[in-house]
Parts: sequence; structure tokens; C-alpha cells
Amino acid sequence: MNNMYFTEEHELFRQSFKEFLQKEVVPHIDKWEETGTVERFIWKKFGDMGIFGLVYPEAYGGMGLDTFYTVILLEELQKINSGGFAANIWAHTYLAMTHVNAEGSHEIKEKYLKPSITGDKIGCLCITEPFGGSDVAGMRTTAVKEGGSYIINGSKTFITNGVYSDYLVVAAKTNPELGNKGISIFIMDRDTPGISATKLDKLGWRASDTAEIAFDNVKIPASNLMGEEGKGFPYIMQHFALERLIMGVNAHARAEYALNYAKQYMSERKAFGQTIDKFQALRHKFAELYADMTMCKTFNYTVADRLNKGEYVVKEATMSKLKSTAMADEVIYNCLQFLGGYGYMEEYPMARMLRDSRLGPIGGGTSEILREIIAKMVIDEKTYKPAK
Repeated sequence: MNNMYFTEEHELFRQSFKEFLQKEVVPHIDKWEETGTVERFIWKKFGDMGIFGLVYPEAYGGMGLDTFYTVILLEELQKINSGGFAANIWAHTYLAMTHVNAEGSHEIKEKYLKPSITGDKIGCLCITEPFGGSDVAGMRTTAVKEGGSYIINGSKTFITNGVYSDYLVVAAKTNPELGNKGISIFIMDRDTPGISATKLDKLGWRASDTAEIAFDNVKIPASNLMGEEGKGFPYIMQHFALERLIMGVNAHARAEYALNYAKQYMSERKAFGQTIDKFQALRHKFAELYADMTMCKTFNYTVADRLNKGEYVVKEATMSKLKSTAMADEVIYNCLQFLGGYGYMEEYPMARMLRDSRLGPIGGGTSEILREIIAKMVIDEKTYKPAK
């Protein structure tokens, strides 16, 4: 363990969370992977454990803890081998709830943040659109003000928790002619008339419900606007640093899990009269992958530490996601190879891990987009500022 960042309290939390996952989650994972539905009871158990409230204010039932509790939460979720289940949990806790906490009024926090922390309400964040992808500023969903209401029309896609969540945090254009300066953020209940969701069939992340969502003249009170009108783009960008770091941490954690699994397997599997961990071709490949994983992990911890101190780490978090997700795919691809024919079998963990990991370089900003963002910052010396 890295004692530079993790205290004894952190380690106690890790241990109890590990045990909680083994007892409450692991027995159901295969069923949820098969059905694509995470059963509702588990959300309440997470709420009762205080998991959803780790970083949130005590005033709304949270614990106000540091970023390394989040790191532990993310790492342990990757080690039960269901990228989809993990995504359901962190998309609720850090995508939807981050916006509610940062931009929501006191009334909105009472109505949505509190029950999100207790596990009584599940949220989803709706930014990506069928025609837009990584081009957030190019979104077409509109929110037109009519008296004391907004009327929302448009569509979103690839939304985690998009089918089963209770509320939606939605980015829409209040002033389409202003481009990225015309985007605002809204919150709405699932049962509002005009909202429909279609479940998507994915290569991996099978346990998570990912949806395409349509808004057909959805009428919400003007008080459901979060933060200031027209400030949506900077709000979204500000939180991207956290989302990218989350995906970087997820990547190093699943790579570490894969390496530990492969190491155990190689120490037991025999060929030509010895265990396969004695063959130089495999040993040296393993050593290299282990080094790559450790470098990403160490870097990710330093970024988490800086985020924890309140620094604006958009460049470093972007690098974290870019490098860690590529590393995880490489590690898991090779760990599958270490298992030989068994790596290709569904009853062994690598097949699912390979599918789940492949979303890393795509979701939450593709690697291509991330490279351009880094290039803008290091070559063009562009600076991004937090929305204040």
C-alpha cells in the first residue's frame, strides 16, 4: 500500500468495503451481467453503508471525506470484474450527483442529493447526443422558456443508468445561437411526461443499463434549472477532470486485478515440466506490464492528491485517462494470452474484462479528443479555467 496517500482509516474502509462487495454484490454479478439489470435492493445497501455520500456535505447526509476514499471505492469496484456494475455505481455517485451538489439549489439538493446519498434515488447524467459524441458544444437538445417552465426537446445517447434511474441531469441549449455559451443544466424526474428511454445492447459493461433517451416536449418548472442559464458548458468541463481521473483510476485498478489473477494462474499452470511463470518470454512480458501499471497508478495517485487539494487538474486528469486506459487494454489483452485457451472461456475472468476494458479509451472523451485537448494545452498553451 502507498502510505503517502492512504491512512489507517483509509485501509479500514478498503477492508470493510471489500467484504461488503464479496458478501452483497459478488453473488449476484453473473445474473446481472446476463440480464443487464442491477436489482434495486443493492442501491439501498450501498446507501446504508454510506458509500454514495463519501465526498458529499454532511448537511445532506454525506461524510465530507477526502478524494482517496473515492480512489478506494473505484479500485475495489474494478476488482469484482463487472465494469458495468461499477459504472452504474460511479455514474450515479460522481456524474449525476456531482452536478446536483455543485449546481443545485438548496431545494434541489434536499429533493435529489439527500435521497441519492441514501440510495433511494438513482441519477443519470445526460450530455452525449447521437449526432454529437465528443462534440459537447454541438448538442442539439433545446430548452425553451415558456412562462414559469422550460420545454425540453431532443435526444441523448450512451447514458449510463439511462433506463432505471429516478432522475436525469440534462444539458440542453437555452440559446442555440450562442454555441457553447448557450448551454444550461437541468434536473428532471423520470416520470415527467415526454421522457422515453431505449436500452442499448453493448459489447461489454453488460450489467449496466445504457440508454438512448428522447425528450418530446418535456415540461419542467423553471426552478429545475441548475446554476446559471448559459453556464452549462463550463460546468460540464469543470467536472470532466473528475470523470477522466475516475476512468484513469478504474483502468489501473482493473489492470492490477488482471495481473494478480494472471500471476496466480501462471504459478499453478504447468507446461514442459515446470510452472509457466518460469518461462522467460512470459516472465519478462509480465514484468513490463506490471511496470506500466505501476507507473499509471503512481501518476493517478498524484493527480488525485492534487485534486484533493483543490487544484484544477484538467490537463493531468486528461493524461491519466489517455495513458491508463490504453495501458489497461494492453495489460488485459496480454493477461488473456497468459491464460492460453482458458483466457478465451467465459467462466474465466479475462474474456469479460477484455470487453469491459475496451470502453476505457472511448467513454468519457475518446483518446483522440483527449490528445487534442493535451495538445492545445501544451503546444498552443491554452488554459482552461474552472467555472466560478
